[in-house]
Amino acid sequence: MLRAVPVDQPIRAGAPRTNFWGFNGSVPGPLLRYRKGETVRLTFQNALEAESAVHWHGIRVPNAMDGVPYVTQNPVKPGEEFVYEFALPDSGTFWYHPHQSSFEQVPRGLYGALIVEEERPIEVDRELVWLLSDVRIGDDGLQIEDFGRVLDIANDGRVGNEVLLNGRAAGAGNVLEVRSGERIRLRLINAAAARIFQLELHGHAMNVIAYDGQAVEPHAVERLVLGPGMRADLVVDCMQAPGSRFLMNDTHRRSAGPIASLVYGDARPLRRQPLGAPMRLAPNRLPEPDLAKATEHYIMFQGGMRGVPTMGIVDGKPVRTHELMERHGLAWTMNYTAQHEHALMHEPFLHLQRGEHVVLRMINETDFVHPMHLHGHFFRVVAVDGHKEARPVWRDTVIMGPRQTLDVAFVADNPGDWMYHCHILDHAAGGMMGTIRVA
Repeated sequence: MLRAVPVDQPIRAGAPRTNFWGFNGSVPGPLLRYRKGETVRLTFQNALEAESAVHWHGIRVPNAMDGVPYVTQNPVKPGEEFVYEFALPDSGTFWYHPHQSSFEQVPRGLYGALIVEEERPIEVDRELVWLLSDVRIGDDGLQIEDFGRVLDIANDGRVGNEVLLNGRAAGAGNVLEVRSGERIRLRLINAAAARIFQLELHGHAMNVIAYDGQAVEPHAVERLVLGPGMRADLVVDCMQAPGSRFLMNDTHRRSAGPIASLVYGDARPLRRQPLGAPMRLAPNRLPEPDLAKATEHYIMFQGGMRGVPTMGIVDGKPVRTHELMERHGLAWTMNYTAQHEHALMHEPFLHLQRGEHVVLRMINETDFVHPMHLHGHFFRVVAVDGHKEARPVWRDTVIMGPRQTLDVAFVADNPGDWMYHCHILDHAAGGMMGTIRVA
């Protein structure tokens, strides 16, 4: 059972308690762990004073189980419940959160991790799940309830003033004690509403083995960029000397600072050389897009502070930019249309045939970053600014840089109306969302 309730918990020892909303009385919500091929059956109970629902980010669920109010289900009213039931076709690192007023409900604390184990997991000494997020609080420790400001919607989104790791204040005092020689699998999830993390781990190789739950050829990165909604699985071999200490830092321009400390205990090393077992994950079976026969569809992104267009379409009517913001609280358009969040959803902006091979060319004419997320499917990132990717990776959320063009390819094999939106949740609420129909 998942029960959404008000929660009061401190983010650090001795600090005032902060008011959150959480699943099952905690932030983050319970870690849900299953095996590939199992069936999830969970009752969601809403004990809040606001409507809500649960979306299963990255999981290829049947459309009726996707948890999007006014698209796949009615919102769950206060005091009511809804039963979610779906099979788990893919192993990987996923998470869950509301898709009702998500720009408010997610930063209030409604999020949790969902892990689907592989049939044959790789060999490691320990596995950790880190949910990264943030919260905006005042001197009294209470949340500042300034959700949905146009100033945030039209810029980089609402960023908190405290970074959280698994619901506690991040920083050098957040200690992960390790033993020299051990191998750790670290599952990272960016559950923030707008914050982009750029992570570095001093003195260690961060070996990426999966993005968004999908296996990649293991490779070391010096810097890992995670936009909202994105995940990465790392393997870290802890080969430094007993008693040493190292920092994981966030080096992004908006949030520079330590996330956690890796502190080596004084115990004798577990091994002198890194574990020789392979890091490579068995891939999930996903339908491979055939670019030679794929249909191409273009999506133009415009808007934001100081940006075009001069007009946008709202509820089927042309509206000037200043009216978008002042009268409608909107700031972004996709293919010249700005859409309110789940406002008894408008006509899908793209109609696909079931089984159709598709290339989406995403053209960002804004000065802002947009992590774009597609529900119900994974896609391969096949080109950036017209240059083909040598090793196209599977993603369900991809960062589209300012003034950048991305080509992504997938097979539209999951029928239904699927959300496609920016996962900076203020941008989604501000017009950068729509539905793609697969029929």
